[in-house]
Parts: sequence; C-alpha cells; structure tokens
Amino acid sequence: MASMSYLSVIERYHEYEQLVHELLESILTGMADNELFADTGKAIKIFSEVAARYPFVELMYLLDDNGRQISPNLALINQQVKLLSVGESPDRSQRPYYLNVRDKTGVQITRPYLSNASGHLCLSASIAQRLVDGKRGYVVVDINLTCLIEFMMGDSARRRVIPLFKAVYAVLVTGLFIVVAILIAIAAHDIWLLFTGGIGAAHDSLKPFGTIIFITLALAIFDLGKTILEEEILMHKDIFRHSSTRRTITRFVSTILIAISIEALLTMFKSSLGKFEYIQGAIFMMLAVVGLLIGLGVYVYLGAKAEALLTRNSARQRKS
Repeated sequence: MASMSYLSVIERYHEYEQLVHELLESILTGMADNELFADTGKAIKIFSEVAARYPFVELMYLLDDNGRQISPNLALINQQVKLLSVGESPDRSQRPYYLNVRDKTGVQITRPYLSNASGHLCLSASIAQRLVDGKRGYVVVDINLTCLIEFMMGDSARRRVIPLFKAVYAVLVTGLFIVVAILIAIAAHDIWLLFTGGIGAAHDSLKPFGTIIFITLALAIFDLGKTILEEEILMHKDIFRHSSTRRTITRFVSTILIAISIEALLTMFKSSLGKFEYIQGAIFMMLAVVGLLIGLGVYVYLGAKAEALLTRNSARQRKS
C-alpha cells in the first residue's frame, strides 16, 4: 500500500487520458477570466475555490503575451492557498505549456513530466485570454497527476487511512518475525543437544526431524511475514486491478505449498525409517499439495483471462 509508482501513474494516465483531458478542460475553462490579470485578490479567490473542489490542483500562475510570468505562484500547500514569490518576471517562453497554447485557442495540456517545484509527476494545462489592451495573457495550472488519478478513481479517502493500515500490518509482521526468532532459537537449542547429547541421542534417528520441523515452520512463517511486508507495506497495491489481488493470493498460497511439501517430505522420510504409520499422512499431504497446485494454476489462468477480457472491453468502450 505504498504510493503509486510512476509506472502505475503513467499507465493509468494513458488508460484514462481522454477523461483526464476533459476534466482539466472543464476546470480551466470555468476558472479562466480576464479579471485574474488585473486583480490578485480575485485570482486568489478563484484558485482557492478550485483547489477546495479539486485537491489535485497544485499551482496557478499567469503569463504575459511573451511568455513571462506576471504573477506570483498561487500554490496549494497543506490545503491552504499561499502566494510564492518567483522573482523578477521569469521567462517561461520555452516551456511546453506556453508553446502549446501560444498560437492556439482552447485548453492545451502537456504530456506528463516531473515538476521542478514538487518533484512529482504533473500535467500543466493552459488557456489564452484576450486582455483589455488587445494582447493575450495565459492562465497556467499545474496538476499533481498521482492525486488526479486517485481522485478520478474515488481512491482519495482510502489513501488518507493508509498510514493506519500500514501500522496494523507492521505490528502483525513484527509478531510473526518474533515467532520466527523463537522457533529458530528452539531449533538451535535442539541442534546443540544433538551434538552434546552423547551416544544415546545419536541412536534416536527421529530426533533430528523434530528440529527440521521447527526450522520448516520458521521458514514458512518468515515467508508469510515477508509477503505481507512487501505486499501491504513496501509495495504499491492497486486494488482496482485484479492482477494485484491475484499476485497476493498466488504468493500466499505458494508459501503454504512450500511448507506442506517440506512437511510431507519429512513425513515420508520418517516412514522410510520404519515408522510406517506416517505413510498415510504423507500421502494425504502430497495429494493436498497437488490439489492446491492445480487449484492455484486454474485460478491464475482464469483470473488472467478474465482481466484480459475486461481490459479489451474497457478499451472498446473508450473508443466508442
């Protein structure tokens, strides 16, 4: 449940590019006004209203006919609009958001790029306005692309409580790792006893299997804790994609498969040492492994096929 990676953001942007452009066009068309260039107070009021409705709007500024910035940066910082000085009319005439709109009408939107101000992926939308003196002025708005994707997918509220989810998962993973440490300590103690127990212990052919069981349990629990740590804390998990859920389930079931396979192998070894009562249990565990493996394969295949169909249908609907 980490933040969306740049790759995921770009992928989602291309998936919903038309809808993104329509939304930004409606926002910029609604807020563009000649009075923005004459009254800073009016600009602050309009930008504040837009930022309150659309939290992905990060920055607004005005350019003159030559592409020079003629206003301070109106930035949304911690849900508050602040004026940020930019110095003596910096030249923006070589920036895409000016070049795109210089000889065009309507809203022009750049391709995604890394913002110098925030370091995040963003878009810049710009629109030309005819001023009182007959010259053109340009309204430019910078958009946080990650926040925009989350807003469009209705994921903003969930993102706010993610720190709580991470804290709970971190506590659970810590508990699992503590259990792993205890199991390793028990196994280490048993190994020490095997070396120091004398001849009597050497004739107990089944005693090492108890140690292996503790090590196997430690391995399985550690792998489970590692999976939870990676899937729920360290990595981004797109809950809107079936592939993310399928990946988590696949890793979890794989952990169980490894643990049961090792346990079945150990039980089979015990039976080969004369404990024939373990044969039936070993066979059942092997059958369980085969069943889980077949079920996992069917689940992965059908899940991937269903997601491919959904993706094709979505693409066809967007084209139509």
